[in-house]
Amino acid sequence: MAEFFTGILNSIFAVIAATWWVAIPVALFWIFWRLWVYHIYVAYLKTLNWIVLEVKVPANIEKTPKSMEQVFAAVYGIYSFGFRLFQIYLEGHLREDWISFELVGFAGGVHFYIRTPAMYKSILESAIYAQYPDAEVHQVPDYMDIYPRTLPNKTYDIWGTDYHLIRNDAYPIKTYEEFEENIDERRLDPIAAITEVMSKLKNDEMIAIQIFVSPTGPDTGYDWKAESEAVRDKLAGRKKATPPSFAAAVWEFFANFFKAPHTYPEWAGQEEKKDESGRLLNMTGGERDVMEAIEKKISKLGFETNIRFIFVDRRDSFTRSHIGAVMATFHQFTAQNLNGFRPNVDTFTIIRGNVKLFKNTRMWYRKRRMWETFKRLYWPKRTSILNTEELATLYHFPSIVVEAPLLRRLGAKKGEPPAGLPTE
Repeated sequence: MAEFFTGILNSIFAVIAATWWVAIPVALFWIFWRLWVYHIYVAYLKTLNWIVLEVKVPANIEKTPKSMEQVFAAVYGIYSFGFRLFQIYLEGHLREDWISFELVGFAGGVHFYIRTPAMYKSILESAIYAQYPDAEVHQVPDYMDIYPRTLPNKTYDIWGTDYHLIRNDAYPIKTYEEFEENIDERRLDPIAAITEVMSKLKNDEMIAIQIFVSPTGPDTGYDWKAESEAVRDKLAGRKKATPPSFAAAVWEFFANFFKAPHTYPEWAGQEEKKDESGRLLNMTGGERDVMEAIEKKISKLGFETNIRFIFVDRRDSFTRSHIGAVMATFHQFTAQNLNGFRPNVDTFTIIRGNVKLFKNTRMWYRKRRMWETFKRLYWPKRTSILNTEELATLYHFPSIVVEAPLLRRLGAKKGEPPAGLPTE
């Protein structure tokens, strides 16, 4: 047995001795290439000058989230339609740029922020003013600077997680159209529940929700519309048409030619169409609604999205009830036959399971990682696809029916001076 293993080791060493001059350069080149790609990507990210915009809207705004849907449609204008090789491997454009729409609550009020590279400031301002002419958009200092650079520490503790879709990206969530009524007294605003929780915060408490949006399309390597259409076709029992081979087509033609005098010709695909039509006729109303919802989602612009939620409070008075209250508000977007949101357990700032080894250290690491990813806008490993309607449901400026007491609204409406006014 010893001789057997010795022979195997000698063979391995002989192969290494004969091929090292090829294997080592290839391995070193692969390592160098990975480090180069990472280096240029980080260098590109450092060139982005991130700024924070705060949006304030009048107290008597009567517009629905439909207006915000048009804002997100304008944001799609940052889509590059794919990068060339020199842009990817020389300039560091490994992925599309993204913008963070943030809803933040302090003891002093509820704020609507947009964190964006400075080069997209004009796009956002134009889109917001086009839909909300009476709004005010100002560049403000980063609200994250009021806290220490690193958390958690001896004074503050944090809790956080990311959210993603429960089911396939093809299925939409419950959107604002299902909350609306023609009568104001019956109209529901899905953002009211979140702003109400934020209006109850005490000093040193903060609830912040980041919604990353990055336009996506077939040029990014993930054709979500094609995959969604495949899900729809599967629900309909529709099989993808595959053309027959040349030999099969010739055989089918002559077979039908000789049977034609006494038998009606039968061609490939006819039976499948009959089965498909029969399945559609036998579908329930709910099944048809699901297919229509998928088609509606496909019809609108899509964004690669991540939702990140954190709560910051003092250690000696950490109010965990706010965490449950915010997490409960995400359930209102769930449709049992379609889709909804669930926390990403990989980002939970808690330790799951019965392993107690280094539990406190592991929990500190998770919290520290969550704070850094939130503050530095790190792109997540897992994302979901939401269209403009779904994004407008999650992030829009509250209408007049939202009565959260600490919403930051404008107290007066600004107007332009009359034309021809004499000036000195």
